Amino acid sequence: MKKSIKKAIIVVCAAAALLAALVVARRVKNSSGGLERTFIVRSETYENVIEIAGNVAAAQEQTLQAAGDGTVTAVYVSEGDIVKKGDLVLQLDDSEQRYNLEKHDFDMEQKRVTGSKRELALMEKQRNVLTQKIQDRTITAAFSGLIASFTAQAGDYLEAKDNVGVIVDRSYLHSTVEIVETDAPKLRAGQKARLNFPAYQNGVVEGYLDSFPAVGTVTSRGAAVVNAKIKIENPPPEILPYYSFTGRIEISPPVTMLLVERQAIGYENGRAFAERLGEGGKSERVFVSVEPYGNSFVSITDGLGEGDVLKALQPEPVSGRGGSRRAQGGPQGAPPGGRGSSGGAMMPRFGG
Repeated sequence: MKKSIKKAIIVVCAAAALLAALVVARRVKNSSGGLERTFIVRSETYENVIEIAGNVAAAQEQTLQAAGDGTVTAVYVSEGDIVKKGDLVLQLDDSEQRYNLEKHDFDMEQKRVTGSKRELALMEKQRNVLTQKIQDRTITAAFSGLIASFTAQAGDYLEAKDNVGVIVDRSYLHSTVEIVETDAPKLRAGQKARLNFPAYQNGVVEGYLDSFPAVGTVTSRGAAVVNAKIKIENPPPEILPYYSFTGRIEISPPVTMLLVERQAIGYENGRAFAERLGEGGKSERVFVSVEPYGNSFVSITDGLGEGDVLKALQPEPVSGRGGSRRAQGGPQGAPPGGRGSSGGAMMPRFGG
């Protein structure tokens, strides 16, 4: 019991000592040896952004499928190969189809002697169908890309629509992200997107807002959203289709401000000034340009720099009037742009 009381006393004393240290840290001795309040000019950067998350997809993707049943007679690629548009990937046995075409050509030769023009026209159309059946016995690349996966081998028997692999075009990656209706008016094509991928440890990947529709949609949760398309040109090779990301769309460039409490600013004949402390506690009067910023701060646009220590020129506000600094360390108020309900916000990035 005594140990618990002794421990509690030690904790209380330590807390009191810490509080006293914090109070002293905001006060300096004046010329008469007393203590006076001081304030430090600090820099804060605000980012007007909309937060997003999703998964990326390849620019194009082709699933390699057999158009009909048959035995694989030849394979021309392997997984990891680069192919060009029109390259032959796989060949199925087409002996029956070629026989049917040759027989049809023989019959057409006979009809040219004995048949009518109408019969020949119909046979020409039938020939096109037979030629297409031969082409359907092959699988070709629909675009230039990478063989991301491939499983077929010569001698395999495939049924119609069997999947044997995938070709992807990674010239760019894209993703469709949901933007809530309150943030949608801020969107402009070309806005920067800064994305973080758990699978990529070399920093932020830059993309941009490629497009967004003129109409919204309603999600299964009942939220009204706009589906915006994010695009990444020349993505790093480590980022593969379907990888996840979190990130931000930059609505406007970051804004950096110099802020200080209102009590550090005085006024003389309508001009704002501050008392800046130098070495040895000596002060000098500096005329400054300021703008209101929330209830408790001003933004300094001229006359002072980050880290300047200023004397208090106004009394502390009475509790409940004039506001106070937020518990998280950020000042009240924000530059124009506001906060969106989906994560669109002026995001503070503190400096100094």
